[in-house]
Amino acid sequence: MPDQTPSPSWTPERHADRRPFLLARNRITAAVRGWFAARDFVEVETPALQVSPGNEAHLHAFATEALDLSGGRAPLYLRTSPEFAAKKLLAAGETRTFELARVWRNRERGPLHHPEFTLLEWYRVGETYETLMADCASLLALAAETVEAKTLSFRGQTIDPRVEPERLTLVEAFDRYAHIDLLSTVEADGATDRDALAAAAQAQGIRLAPDDTWADVFSRVLVEKIEPHLGRERATILCEYPVSEAALARPKASDPRVAERFELYACGVELANCFGELTDPLEQRRRFEAEMAEKARVYGERYPIDEDFLAALAIMPAASGGALGFDRLVMLATGARHIEQVLWAPVAGA
Repeated sequence: MPDQTPSPSWTPERHADRRPFLLARNRITAAVRGWFAARDFVEVETPALQVSPGNEAHLHAFATEALDLSGGRAPLYLRTSPEFAAKKLLAAGETRTFELARVWRNRERGPLHHPEFTLLEWYRVGETYETLMADCASLLALAAETVEAKTLSFRGQTIDPRVEPERLTLVEAFDRYAHIDLLSTVEADGATDRDALAAAAQAQGIRLAPDDTWADVFSRVLVEKIEPHLGRERATILCEYPVSEAALARPKASDPRVAERFELYACGVELANCFGELTDPLEQRRRFEAEMAEKARVYGERYPIDEDFLAALAIMPAASGGALGFDRLVMLATGARHIEQVLWAPVAGA
């Protein structure tokens, strides 16, 4: 049989196939910079090397170390997000920032995943996360307009980026697509009832493992029953996650069982993750420690907590922030089928 391994990205014939996507990427990059500049955002550059790569249980980092002149060694990590450094700048006094940040995540490779990719991350001090919903809708339309595309598309799914996204809470999504009363398994203080959610999921035909946690069951329902319906005819903003799934988001004032967190889906692709930002360092530490305990249980490792970041949170003003997968946005605007089509020089390897 002939060798089916694709030629390297640097071969002239393969580069020629990818070049139209790459030039479109450059145009979208310039348009995004112009969009933020027109709204008085400051473009920032934060360091790729961090003392902590982030403290979410299922995010995997690339580790390295710093050597001093006497031979001493200190662990460092390539960032999985610019979030910690960006929020330190908010504590320092910046009020509107954005960054097209190169980030790294281990154990990730596929049509929509690459070990090195670009996050568009932006923050608004004193503004609500509903403002970020409008930002996301504008960025979808901007990307399409820039490359003169009437639709966004991915593998047979298309949407009109000019149509306002649907807003759907997690409670509504679980009820509509999984027939599960999600908040009946969440207490007023955010504590969760694993057995109640597991029973409801199994009643809907979802297979579970005996050691699945509430978060595991939640994720299984989300992936199997809900995500297949999102961003199909128009973009979807999936919002008000249970506070236990809030990562770095603050609870909603009207219902502390849920958080000011939303994700943007377009053409069935998860595109952005946005928060009303948590600024309570004690609560943030508690969440980080819980996430690292879960990481240790599942993967046998944990990452350090950035104490400098927690100190900055204590003086950080109220803000909202978003992170959007820039490479994925380019894919949807150009109709690319694989992330490596829109990367100038993909990381070599399987």
